[in-house]
Parts: sequence; structure tokens; C-alpha cells
Amino acid sequence: MSEISRADVEHLATLAHIAMTDAELEKMTSELGVIVDSVKRVQEAAGEDVPPTSHPLPLTNVFREDTVGHVFTAEEALASAPDSQDSRFKVPAILSEGDDAVPSGAPQEEGER
Repeated sequence: MSEISRADVEHLATLAHIAMTDAELEKMTSELGVIVDSVKRVQEAAGEDVPPTSHPLPLTNVFREDTVGHVFTAEEALASAPDSQDSRFKVPAILSEGDDAVPSGAPQEEGER
């Protein structure tokens, strides 16, 4: 049987600020006991010759070297842009000058309606 007692479960419930009925305490004591017993069985199966494992398959780093490749010039980047101005992408305005309003359809924070 597990080392988890009803008093342990009551203590944990108090620490977590969870109100539990007597029936819930009994059920949780039983369920936590099963979990603790299962973990003990797994620990017994792994002997001293079994190394701790964080993943069942060996992992290798699949990242490539960070090397600089082709870099677009401003003219190349803007070549297929619908509109540009002063070597920058030009996009439609969504706010007017000095306006801090949220565009329609944008998420709003609580109280901003």
C-alpha cells in the first residue's frame, strides 16, 4: 500500500486552497496511492546499469550553421512590392495622426469599448 495518507491529502488540499469533501479526500487518497505505487514499480524496474533517459530515442542537433546567404538590396526587396516610398514598403494607414484608436476587428483589452 502507498505511503500517501488521508492527512497528506488534506494537507495538500489546504496548501492548494482546495475545499474537499470526505468522499473526495478518500477517493484522492486512493488515486494518489495508486500513482505513487506505480512510480515505485517503475523505479524498481530500472536497475543500476540503466542510465537515466530524457527521451526514448537519441537526439541530434539538426540545426545548420548560421551562415550569411544572399542578402536582398532595398531595390530587390521592393521590386515586387505593391507600393513603396523612400526605399520603404508603403502600407495603408490604419490609424490617423495622433489617433490611438484600435482598428475595427482588432482585439481589444477589457474595458476598451
